[in-house]
Amino acid sequence: MEAPVKDAMAIWERFMATGELEPGLLRPEIEASWRRCRAAGVDPHAGRSTRTLDPEALTRLKERKRALIEVAKPFMQDLFNLVAGTGFVVLLLDEYGTLLETVAEPEWILAYDDLNLAPGACWTEDEVGTNGVGTSLVLGRTFQVSGPEHFCRKHHKWTCTGAPILDRNGETTGLLELSGPVGGTHLHTQGLVMASVAAIQHQLELGRKNLELMLLNKRLASILGTVSDGVIVLAADGSLAQANPVAERLLGVTSRQMAGKWAADLVREAAPIQDLLAWGREFLDQEMELQSGRGAIQCIVSGRPILDDEGVIQGAVLFANPILKIKRLVNRFAGAQAAFRFEDVLGHGEAIRKAVHLGHMAAGNDSNVMLAGESGTGKELFAQAIHNQSARRNGPFVAVNCGAIPRELIASELFGYHEGAFTGAARGGRPGKFELASGGTLFLDEIGDMPLEQQIALLRVLQDRTITRIGGDRSLVVDVRIICATHKDLLEEVRKGTFRQDLYYRLNVSMIKLPPLREHTEDIPELLESFVRKITAAKKGPALRIDPQVVQVFRRHPWPGNIREFQNVVERMVHAAQGPVLSVEQIPEELQGPPEQLPGAPRPTAPLGASGLRSVLAAEEQQEILACLRACKGNLSQAARKLGMGRTTLYRKLEKLGFQDGSPAPEA
Repeated sequence: MEAPVKDAMAIWERFMATGELEPGLLRPEIEASWRRCRAAGVDPHAGRSTRTLDPEALTRLKERKRALIEVAKPFMQDLFNLVAGTGFVVLLLDEYGTLLETVAEPEWILAYDDLNLAPGACWTEDEVGTNGVGTSLVLGRTFQVSGPEHFCRKHHKWTCTGAPILDRNGETTGLLELSGPVGGTHLHTQGLVMASVAAIQHQLELGRKNLELMLLNKRLASILGTVSDGVIVLAADGSLAQANPVAERLLGVTSRQMAGKWAADLVREAAPIQDLLAWGREFLDQEMELQSGRGAIQCIVSGRPILDDEGVIQGAVLFANPILKIKRLVNRFAGAQAAFRFEDVLGHGEAIRKAVHLGHMAAGNDSNVMLAGESGTGKELFAQAIHNQSARRNGPFVAVNCGAIPRELIASELFGYHEGAFTGAARGGRPGKFELASGGTLFLDEIGDMPLEQQIALLRVLQDRTITRIGGDRSLVVDVRIICATHKDLLEEVRKGTFRQDLYYRLNVSMIKLPPLREHTEDIPELLESFVRKITAAKKGPALRIDPQVVQVFRRHPWPGNIREFQNVVERMVHAAQGPVLSVEQIPEELQGPPEQLPGAPRPTAPLGASGLRSVLAAEEQQEILACLRACKGNLSQAARKLGMGRTTLYRKLEKLGFQDGSPAPEA
């Protein structure tokens, strides 16, 4: 029980004089506080705060405590209104006892002037002794100090009730104090302070949660604004509530324009969405047709329910991606892209130049192209080059070898299929090559091997630009350019009845014939140098010099496998090379045959060895050089270019043949 004021004063005076206290005369908290103050050297006859923050430091402190001040001030005013006219003041301090705000009647501020109630003043125990601020902070709980319980005499006429303001972690973030004359203290003073602090703490928590919600909304808005998927939020009744920018662009409408629309208006087959909203059955990667302002769009859609804390469905979220975008991604990782350009076509002979010229012309339009030529002449390289120079260069390039697919699978490969269309069909179905190539180029290699029944289906696609998946009932529009290739004579196939005439003329809008290598042997030196350079670079080997006799052998060979065979032979030779020169020693045996002979001349039954090959080459080379010089009328520079060798090399060979100063004798 608190001692009477008269006794408390006597106790105070005796303690201040002697430092001694009889146990039980004061509350334990007051006794402990007095001993702390005496040990700290607090002057019991001072009682005025002398530590005050300078204006700049006070400004920084108030900025740091801005949220606390803004929340607390209305409650401080409400508390003051309850005690107005009684001389009480309401103080707000930080966790270190520094005064932040004061609410009081002006005349009472003057009455308190001797105690320093200015913002920035320090009210800790070691500064002004036992008081409602400092002692409450030490105890960490609400505490009231009344009259002579104050350590400093100037405070004996006041009653101070302080209550710490705690943050969400239970840490002190500030303190609220109600101070006034001892005679005005009410039984409920402490309760009023505690109620005000509870309200402040509650409001701080609400403010914190509102801030967290605001930040969360901003994060969600940022995420929705940056994700590549279209995101559509549905209310519990199936109405469209919100959409991110990607979904707005996809559907061609804004979120505001979506208001009042329903999921059933958005999706042609809304059963999965109805189950999602009714039963919470989420679905993943289902193919759906979304209705947009620009017409129907095929999309891959996933849906998840939105549940509250009790598991009640409050709506749903749909994630949509256009199938065209998925196809582009699939093509990108499946390698459905064209790598070659016309700059990669080697050779400058007349036949190659003509083919490249026609390729450039074909790239300038969107008509179908037919590439004809023997196997290995580079038909796919030309197809890729045409694609890369066309307006479709940013779309996919999908290649299909019609001769390599079993006839019963060609339809599903080209047009795709729905789930359950046939035994072994993949779950969920699969798009065909026409769908994957939409917006780009479809290269149909070996078109002459396509079965007649599929030729009819292909003709229909070329006519109306739509396809229907096997087992499906909906037509899908495809925007595809067709480039075909064949090694067959398709007109002959038409005459034989194995290729449809109408399809032939539909495909053969631009015809490009690629010459076999034997018809442009003048390009062999360039091809040889290029392939040797690439192969040695790939194996990280030293550069190789090419023996001119190798070129002569290569020019004699008919190359039935064309460029493909040529490249294979060169690779074998490079790997077999022992020194810095690629010589006839590395030429494979199948190429070491005799030179072309006149009709009826006997042909050796076995290939020549390397020494025999060199003898044949020497004799043949002499004849070739002399024939070329005669054709060039003795012009060494022109002859060297035609022979694929340097002028100095030609001059040296002529000297070996016995011509003085390198000049051939005039023809008799």
